[in-house]
Amino acid sequence: MSIPGQTMGVSVFTDYLIESTGVSRLQLSNAYLIGTVTSGLLLPFGGVFLDRFGTRLSVVLASVWLGLTLGYMSVCDRIAVSLSQTWNLPTSNYIAFGLLVLGFTSLRFSGQGMLTMSSRNTLGKWFDKRRGLASGIAGVFISFGFASTPSIVNTWIEATTWRWTWVSMGLMVGLGMSSLGWLLYRDNPEECGLQMDGKFNPSAPPPSQASVDTRRDFTRSEALRTPAFWAVTLALSCQALAITGITFHIVDLGAEVGLTKAEAVALFIPMALVSTIMGSLMGLAADRIRLQFLFMGMMTALGIGIASMANLDIVALRGFAIAGLGSSGGCFGTLSAVALPRFFGRTHLGAISGVQMMSIVFASAIGPSWMALFKNFAGSYQLGLYCFCIFPPLILLLNWMAPNPQARR
Repeated sequence: MSIPGQTMGVSVFTDYLIESTGVSRLQLSNAYLIGTVTSGLLLPFGGVFLDRFGTRLSVVLASVWLGLTLGYMSVCDRIAVSLSQTWNLPTSNYIAFGLLVLGFTSLRFSGQGMLTMSSRNTLGKWFDKRRGLASGIAGVFISFGFASTPSIVNTWIEATTWRWTWVSMGLMVGLGMSSLGWLLYRDNPEECGLQMDGKFNPSAPPPSQASVDTRRDFTRSEALRTPAFWAVTLALSCQALAITGITFHIVDLGAEVGLTKAEAVALFIPMALVSTIMGSLMGLAADRIRLQFLFMGMMTALGIGIASMANLDIVALRGFAIAGLGSSGGCFGTLSAVALPRFFGRTHLGAISGVQMMSIVFASAIGPSWMALFKNFAGSYQLGLYCFCIFPPLILLLNWMAPNPQARR
């Protein structure tokens, strides 16, 4: 349900927004950058709200907020034209740019930020020994949903219009997800008279040494002083940086190598299959293997995917692009839910994850503008993708060096 606020959900609408508002591709990317950065600055406060008022209220408010924002986005170009006529302005471009910034800020804060953070933290608070398994099961749906979204939304738009697609999405999220959130979400098992993971089964195999029991709950300031926090956060941010940059411009990127819009969007279909398989495997692995090794594998797959995407005109490398980006995407959903509660405990999870989400959001804001700048000045996205390739090896090394903070006495 957070997909309309994610780059996967926005990317299919970019050409329609450019055509309807009259802004350039670089202006749209910059509006997305400003809106996303602004939303990121708000997320640490959202994390504190989450700790104080719980996931149930947070997910309801975020769903309603996202639904209303989608309705606004469907008519923001018309609002810009109306305001420019009222104020006798020669063009509506500048007003449209400002309205897009406002819309993207709201879209990213409610969808990518609060709705995602509330759902992820709920898993972290309800499961411990089986957190990887639970996150892996959720990751199957998340990975498939994210990777298949561009193709599904494109079909949706062609069957109706881009405006009605956003309006119908808004109704689904604003009414549907808010109702589900109120009915099913609870902040933690203790308030329901339950324990994490349910009743302990003595016949179950003991967790591996890689799964260290949580011995203490870190405050936000304590967590931010550990190398593990930044190793994990930078890995997830690197994934967001590359994937949002590629996804936001996927149609134009495909056009560079002679792919039609449908063919470019269709790349996400096999990627969805790879993500789904990897997400389920990662759920099993996260309870048995040290997380630093899993993050290192994620960075390796991401680097292969980005480098292959830079050579999309070579048919043989399209498979590597699909496998690399799909695998790293499958890792993302599970690892982002497992890492923070395992390393830092549950008590201040909202505040800690708020800072992490801010970093991820900042990275996702930079990606589309980064790609647009290279396209604008170099005439191609290829150099921008090659520059992306610098980050995964560096972050892989950081994860190799960062110790588990719970293992330190």
